[in-house]
Amino acid sequence: MKRTFALILAAVAAIVLFVGLVHAVLVAAHVSEPAATTVYGLTPRRLWATTVAVLGLFGVVIGGLALRRSAGRIGTGNGNGRMGAVMALLAGLIAVVNGALNLAIAKGGPGSGNGVVGGAAALVLGLIAMVLGGLALVRRRKVMTHDR
Repeated sequence: MKRTFALILAAVAAIVLFVGLVHAVLVAAHVSEPAATTVYGLTPRRLWATTVAVLGLFGVVIGGLALRRSAGRIGTGNGNGRMGAVMALLAGLIAVVNGALNLAIAKGGPGSGNGVVGGAAALVLGLIAMVLGGLALVRRRKVMTHDR
C-alpha cells in the first residue's frame, strides 16, 4: 500500500513538473498568452507538433528502458542497451529541433492553431530523452570498462 501511494505521488509530481516546464518554455518563447480567437480542429502545425511530441515521448520511454537495462547485466553483451540509448538520443534530438522550430515560427499562443503547446511539450520531452539516452551510454561504458 505504501509503495503504491509513493508511486502515485511520484507520478503526480512528475506530471506537475512536466506541465511547469512546458509553461516555462511557452513563456520563454513569448507565446504563453492565449489566442484572441480559438481555432478548433487539427491544423497542419498541430499535427506536426503532436507528431514530434509523440516522438519525444517515445524517446523518453526508450531512454528509460535503456538506462534501466544498462544498470544491470542484462543486455550489456549484445549491444541492446547501446542501441536503445542511441535511439533515445536521436529521437530526443529530432523532437527538440522540431519543437524549437515550431515555437520559433509560431505567431500566436495556445488556441491559435500553431501547435505551440505540442511544440513546447516536444522540446521538453526531447531534452528528457536526450538526458536519459546520454546517461544510459555513460553508465553502459562504465559497466563495460568495469567488466574488462
